[in-house]
Amino acid sequence: MTPKRPEGAPRLPQAVEPTVPAKADPAELYAALDLGTNSCRMLIAQPKGNQFHVIDSFSKSVQLGLGLEASGKLSYASMQRTIGALRICRKKIEKHEVRRMRLVATEACRRAVNGLHFMKSVVRETGLRLEIIEPEEEARLAVISCAPLVSPRTEQLLVVDIGGGSTELVWIDLSRVPRPERQRAIMRLHKGFKQDPASPFPAARVVDWISVPLGVATLRDQFDDVQDDAARFALMSWFFEENLADFSPYEAEQTREGFQIIGTSGTVTTVAASHLGLRRYDRSKVDGLRMTSDQIDKVIRTYLEMGPEGRRKDPRIGRDRHALIMSGAAILQALLRVWPTDRLSVADRGLREGLLYAQMSTDGVLDEGAY
Repeated sequence: MTPKRPEGAPRLPQAVEPTVPAKADPAELYAALDLGTNSCRMLIAQPKGNQFHVIDSFSKSVQLGLGLEASGKLSYASMQRTIGALRICRKKIEKHEVRRMRLVATEACRRAVNGLHFMKSVVRETGLRLEIIEPEEEARLAVISCAPLVSPRTEQLLVVDIGGGSTELVWIDLSRVPRPERQRAIMRLHKGFKQDPASPFPAARVVDWISVPLGVATLRDQFDDVQDDAARFALMSWFFEENLADFSPYEAEQTREGFQIIGTSGTVTTVAASHLGLRRYDRSKVDGLRMTSDQIDKVIRTYLEMGPEGRRKDPRIGRDRHALIMSGAAILQALLRVWPTDRLSVADRGLREGLLYAQMSTDGVLDEGAY
């Protein structure tokens, strides 16, 4: 299994934006739905200054990609679970009378031979029209969602989005952008990773990006036959690192000063919640938290010492996450082994937030200013 940048394909993706009406009312509501390999998530929000205010939300583990690694298909049971969740999303959209929305599906639907057939079933059963986005747009959306967490001191930025079926990595050079402009420069990437040379604004330069077709669900399935817990973890971490070889910053030694990693995923937020000892998850305490490599390693060692049964019972991990946390931790450990850093920034945000920022920025309903 190799990273998904086909031979001859450009390193920097082009912008892909949905067609929208010419004028937008700043008071209007927006919806963003992310259907991934493991979860179905939606946000309904209203623009507020240079951010947005969440009006309603939905999140459910649907395990759409369960069994996909072995069969290449989405199973009937997985599709029915997902359609049930999407019916709830449709009711919320209708309740709030949302007209501006972007509903997307990612890796499971990209890979499944019956992915397009499933999309047609979704329209027939729920009335919702989802689009299957490409890995490069998934990476772009993850990046702009994290703009508010970028430090003004950051000169080299690595954004990592660990999903259920794939992991996106984007390396961005901010060294030529004035410090007060760095967050705004990240936000402007909603127009595409390749910036307009005629733009009067200082540009963030995307050095490289990659989509590795290994996420918490697909990596777990690769080594599901390994019985020993510690051995399985070590193999998963090694295998993921092997798949980073085509990422151009892989071999370059990176100084820790001015370097920032932002991790956005259920894995990273779960590790953060465990570090904080949260028995009930609190987004306000997790989003934006900075963890040292030593703190992350300590949590991962604790997970290994617990074993599968201990992780299943740990309230900090949660019932929906315990079966996937070690494959996610293996990915996280591999990244910190390749790019050691004094701090990893935890982002409880992702595609939904990126979709909202992209829609609102395109419509011109967000104010300028520090994010």
